[in-house]
Amino acid sequence: MKRLFILLFLCSTSLSLAQSRAYGDGEWFKFRVHYGFVTAGYATLEVNETMLDGKEVFHINGYGRTTGLSRAFFKVEDNYQSYVDKDLDIPYRFIRDIDEGGHTKDIQIDFYHNIGKALVNNKKHKTKDWVDFPKDAQDMVSAFYYLRNRLDVSTIKEGETMDLNMFFDKENYVFRLKFLGRETIRTKFGKVQTLKFRPYVQAGRVFKEKESLTVWVSDDENKMPLLIKASLAVGSLKASLTEFKGLTNPFMIQVD
Repeated sequence: MKRLFILLFLCSTSLSLAQSRAYGDGEWFKFRVHYGFVTAGYATLEVNETMLDGKEVFHINGYGRTTGLSRAFFKVEDNYQSYVDKDLDIPYRFIRDIDEGGHTKDIQIDFYHNIGKALVNNKKHKTKDWVDFPKDAQDMVSAFYYLRNRLDVSTIKEGETMDLNMFFDKENYVFRLKFLGRETIRTKFGKVQTLKFRPYVQAGRVFKEKESLTVWVSDDENKMPLLIKASLAVGSLKASLTEFKGLTNPFMIQVD
């Protein structure tokens, strides 16, 4: 259950055709995070239009928490936010406010793309640092929406990989995603044609190995995450989409 949003945001990267916007104002997703039949917690992702420093942006707000017995053993309260330019799909501000079993962080990052620097404000430790970041870098949340909206999957081939620059806390990373093919899966909404991906993660304390994650996203213009499976250092975890609203495009469900 720890690293709930790393699982959801780094790994549930949904992709779309470049010529169609995949998301918009009012989109909302709810996920059930579970070990088998046992519910460990819930997470939500919400998009709203707003203004930031005179710019029109999408405010993307992600929140997750443990519930029931899981909360009694390990309390998680995670909030991740990103302010993304509506036309350029680049982040202007990223917020990470988490409490994972007493491990807390409260960080705000402001991106200045004109100079290629980010101001990292660590509110917990009361420090501010200027850090360089590569051109077109995304934060952990904006990467999800950037790929939904910008990456053309109409000609993608099985086994193909793609890389994306990502800025997280005070460091730059290269996020890699591998396309595993198309697959029809059964969801609570019905049978859905999906795109299947393998996000590469760092093996170690949380994930069993670098290929521990698999994610299925709808093979339509929404490209919304439907199912995530993870092999952790201890046990395995799933995150399933249970509710949604405010989609920009029709949700394609197969009829038997």
